[in-house]
Amino acid sequence: MSQSAKDRSKFKFRLYGAGDAQNSAQAVANLTALCRAYLKDRHAIEVVNVFREPKRALADGILMTPTLVKLAPSPAPKRIVGTLSQTQPVLQALGLETLAT
Repeated sequence: MSQSAKDRSKFKFRLYGAGDAQNSAQAVANLTALCRAYLKDRHAIEVVNVFREPKRALADGILMTPTLVKLAPSPAPKRIVGTLSQTQPVLQALGLETLAT
């Protein structure tokens, strides 16, 4: 795959949150803003409420919220726990630091 084709790959994220908890809402807002800024039209975000789907969260090994899981592209999965408020470390953890330059 050429570099330009790779840059256009769809990024898929799953964010596990605890209902309307402030830190979960903040993580959703921060991830949405990050994706709009760095992955415009190249991302999909699935939000999983662990109160509504506790068995799914346990099956996926989610023990804390909010937890972000990068599903695609490879290498995946990557996990980040927290509100995602520090953009640079989040980009670095997801392997997106080259997009911030």
